[in-house]
Amino acid sequence: MSSTNGSTAQPTYEVLVIGAGFSGIGSGVALHKVGVENFLIIDKWDTVGGTWNANTYPGVAVDVPSPIYNFSFQPRSTWSRFFAPGSEVQRYAEEVVDKQGLRGKLRLGCGAKKAVFDDAHHMWRITTDAGDELTARYVINAVGILEQPKLPSIDGIEDFTGKMMHTARWDHDYDYRGKRVAVIGTGATALQAIPKLAEQVEQLTVYQRTAIWVAPKPDFAMGKGWNRMLDIPPVQQGVRLIGNLVVNAFLGLGFALSDHPRAASALLGTGEQLIKGYLFTQVRDRNLRRKLIPNYRLGCKRPSISNVYFKTFTEPQVDLVTTPIAKFTESGIVTADGEQRDFDMVVSATGFKVMGKGSTPPYPVYGTDGIELGQFWDEDGYQSYEGVSVPRYPNMFHIIGPYSYAPGSVIPLIEATSAHAARVIAESRRRGATRAEIRQEPHDEYFHRMLARNNNTYLFDVGCTDSSTYYIDYQGNAAGLRATTQFNMSWTNRHFPLDHYRYTRSSQTDRAAVLADRVTGSDRDNRDQASPHLAEYAVIESDQPSSN
Repeated sequence: MSSTNGSTAQPTYEVLVIGAGFSGIGSGVALHKVGVENFLIIDKWDTVGGTWNANTYPGVAVDVPSPIYNFSFQPRSTWSRFFAPGSEVQRYAEEVVDKQGLRGKLRLGCGAKKAVFDDAHHMWRITTDAGDELTARYVINAVGILEQPKLPSIDGIEDFTGKMMHTARWDHDYDYRGKRVAVIGTGATALQAIPKLAEQVEQLTVYQRTAIWVAPKPDFAMGKGWNRMLDIPPVQQGVRLIGNLVVNAFLGLGFALSDHPRAASALLGTGEQLIKGYLFTQVRDRNLRRKLIPNYRLGCKRPSISNVYFKTFTEPQVDLVTTPIAKFTESGIVTADGEQRDFDMVVSATGFKVMGKGSTPPYPVYGTDGIELGQFWDEDGYQSYEGVSVPRYPNMFHIIGPYSYAPGSVIPLIEATSAHAARVIAESRRRGATRAEIRQEPHDEYFHRMLARNNNTYLFDVGCTDSSTYYIDYQGNAAGLRATTQFNMSWTNRHFPLDHYRYTRSSQTDRAAVLADRVTGSDRDNRDQASPHLAEYAVIESDQPSSN
């Protein structure tokens, strides 16, 4: 479905960034840093923040320390808590947009519906959900992985006549106080919402398929003293370094030790015993404690932290049900043992479509051969180079693509992959190219190396068999993860050989277009007058080797 007959030979924008969450904001700053100014950031929401704009359920908060959940180029030192509430993180996103001069680059309330590569003119044509078309030389897909809610597949769910809502689409107009409420799911989102709901409902029933490993949360109010300390640059930098190391170790050290299975197993075993000891201090009922202990190894699913989650199940108005759900009825839920419970509201805390058909990205993308990207990944397996680019989809970069995420804070990933994309775009400019495409050989080398490393992790051991982990996709691979340290992820995205990409141009017109791309929308009317000078632009041969 590659387009070759578009009427416009020159794109309106040099770069189109799709998504105005932290990934899109980080991409905009990365483009600024390499001198790219003719870009647009679009988002289907009417507010920036992405995940933190969509997720507003009771108790939503960041699950890594606030002092490290901010960009290195704009640290924030005024947090209310060590683990800030979601609304505060969303406000930080607004602050970054304003301070980094991105407000004028935004077009909100405008989502992408389809992307087609115009092979004749080396540009992307993006159809928006408003029905118009945007054209850009390059596209950065900055749609996050926590974007599309996943509802449970349960018989009769459409028959339920009470209030049904997903945690990522919270209806604040609905008053659940004094109501009978059910929560389906016990992942990281449910862990935050359940204690808050329990405070105000008449009866709370939690349906658990698999338990979650939960460690204590070192949370506290960030008073003036702590925030003043973070105002000191060396302190802020030290906190960021130590915090990222600790979070990376807690969430991903077992993955990074894939080449040392004995060390990984010993580390995880120690963590399991510590968490079980913590659970004992919170819940003294042996039967309840048994239900809350996972039957899989620590790390098979993303672990979480909370000081109140376990205690909530000891409250008289809270029930934990581990019998599988059989079906919905008009008034409630029936479990496999035949017991029915009626509810006024059912909350689906069942997560997101992370790696699935049509989820990454959540709009069809047609490359040079007309093959839709989701179809290619479905048929050939999820794959990419450094989690950023895919052969046959030139001039397109993903901020969180297959095999990109080394578990930890997502901020280092965003900064690394957006720097990767900006680096390639800057090199294309330097070479006078209008098309940059990852070469097949380096792509395949990275893909097969990551596939082998991931397959060597404990995710595929018998200890994870019963975890129902979203780390493993429907194809049986852990394509959402990168089994390395975050340092390795950050370094390789910033220092890969630039000649791993192929840079090409098609005509003298395209040579002129290299500079014309840089003209901002406000200067479009003057571009025709500039064209004679653009035609004189001296282009460096696209296959000339370049330093890193």
